[in-house]
Amino acid sequence: MTLKPELILPLLPDKPGIYQFIDFSGKIIYVGKAKNLKKRVSSYFAKNQSGKTAIMLHNAAELLYIITENESDALLLENNLIKKHQPRYNILLKDDKTFPWICIKNEPFPRVFSTRKPIRDGSDYFGPYTSVTMVKTILDLVRRLYPLRTCNYNLTRENINGGKFKICPEYHLGNCMAPCIGKQTEDDYKRNISQTKDILKGNISSVIEYLKSLMNSYSNELRFEEAQKVKEKIELLSNYRSKSAIVSSTIRNVDVFGYSEEDVKAYISYLRVSHGAVIQTYTLEIVNRLNETKDAILGMGITEVRLKTGSDAKEIIVPFMPDVLMQDIRYTVPEIGDKRKLLELAQKNAKFYCMEQLRRREGREKENRTGENLEKVKKDLYMSELPVHIECFDNSNIMGKNPVAACVVFKNGRPSKKEYRHYNIKTVTGPDDYSSMEEVIYRRYRRLTEENQELPQLVIIDGGKGQLNSALKSIEKLNLKNKMTVIGIAKKLEEIYFPGDSIPYYLDKDSYTLKLIRQIRNEAHRFGVNFHRDKRSTDMTRSSLDSIKGIGPKTRQLLLKNFNSIDEIKSSGYEKLKDIVGPSKAKLLTEYFDKP
Repeated sequence: MTLKPELILPLLPDKPGIYQFIDFSGKIIYVGKAKNLKKRVSSYFAKNQSGKTAIMLHNAAELLYIITENESDALLLENNLIKKHQPRYNILLKDDKTFPWICIKNEPFPRVFSTRKPIRDGSDYFGPYTSVTMVKTILDLVRRLYPLRTCNYNLTRENINGGKFKICPEYHLGNCMAPCIGKQTEDDYKRNISQTKDILKGNISSVIEYLKSLMNSYSNELRFEEAQKVKEKIELLSNYRSKSAIVSSTIRNVDVFGYSEEDVKAYISYLRVSHGAVIQTYTLEIVNRLNETKDAILGMGITEVRLKTGSDAKEIIVPFMPDVLMQDIRYTVPEIGDKRKLLELAQKNAKFYCMEQLRRREGREKENRTGENLEKVKKDLYMSELPVHIECFDNSNIMGKNPVAACVVFKNGRPSKKEYRHYNIKTVTGPDDYSSMEEVIYRRYRRLTEENQELPQLVIIDGGKGQLNSALKSIEKLNLKNKMTVIGIAKKLEEIYFPGDSIPYYLDKDSYTLKLIRQIRNEAHRFGVNFHRDKRSTDMTRSSLDSIKGIGPKTRQLLLKNFNSIDEIKSSGYEKLKDIVGPSKAKLLTEYFDKP
């Protein structure tokens, strides 16, 4: 039996609170908040309700509600219930990643380190940080400023006075002041920790002011080496601040939220600003399951992020007002000024994160389509394996001159150009394409087998039965028969030839398999022809100077600069050549040209 509004609605109060839809098995399927419970629940039974809402109401057997003191309490209670019960129709918070935090451990002489698992033991945690690089940068800065301990010794006063610890190499390296043996006082160490906390909070100005006063004090006391060390710390902090400061330092403690959405997903970008610097960023992904309004999603996102980050900012900058406003919090939608710049930055982050997720999704979909297409190739060519790795070979020559070959590689249906290879034919003379193909195939797969590299699942030979049979000779020599599928493709009618089959195989001209084979064949042809053209061009432009042993490119360039032709170099004589290229090379030139 489904819910009957005529029985439910009269009983609901005109007060803030949360409501829960329960299904027939007693499971919570939706949790919502409301400024006015009666009005909000009534809206679900309106005539123009969406399809998703109708389905949810159809599955609901009971409605429960809880009255709260105010809207803020309702917002927090809703957030906790959603996270606890994960109702089917509620927005889904994509919050399964564990981000790093910076921990200042609650212990004598506290350690400072990164962790992904905050523990409620009285320690101070700063974060979470979405960038591991940012965490490393901050920790590196802190360690360069303050030589804090990294050991896990229990440095109680009793243990230190009792001499339980020995000095370690970190002290000699200058990374620690050895509080374990009493070389650093607890007050001095606490001062370093206090300044570290200020840095993590973004309050760098106060740390710099303290260090400046300390530097001046050292200078007045003529302790110039110590003053120089403090100066270097000030420069480090100033450089760090210059990279992070983006607005006026008068903006002390502000939370900034940007919003973007695409289809059923919303993205909320969070910036934590302290003393004019962005000290923390975070992006929350929310799946909208029941056509929630964007002001409701933003309100949920703000609550979730502030709970997660432990923010105590009293001002929140937003692109529009959320549906519920927290008590004692000032919301601002700035139109101009530094706050507007911060909002635009948050909006840009949300938009770019949205676009990034969209590109990733499209990439995954493309990969899925690629897998489906390769399955078609496997089926059409009667292969036992998916053709993830395909190679194609083509020969190129003009009347036997400048014979070359090319090998192109496709992986997952796309060119892998870094694996393309050119081949100069070494063992064949004259226009013998069959022998050239045999040589190239042998060289290629002998190398792959010797280097224990993966073999392709499919090898395409650009040519008919003759080319294919030549390739098979080399494959049999290397004992690679039946380890790869080898086919030939004739150029005219695009016939497919299989080993040992005299009758060609014709693929549908509109099939993906033929389109892919044609694309790979054309790419091999283009790659080989370009190589052949370059080689032919080089041979045509090569002068007789290239064949003189001992005459290099620089000398040839110098000669052609001073003489207009080879004939002029020949007739110039030893003395003139000596003045230009020196006696030894002049001798080589005259001896070469004097040969009968």
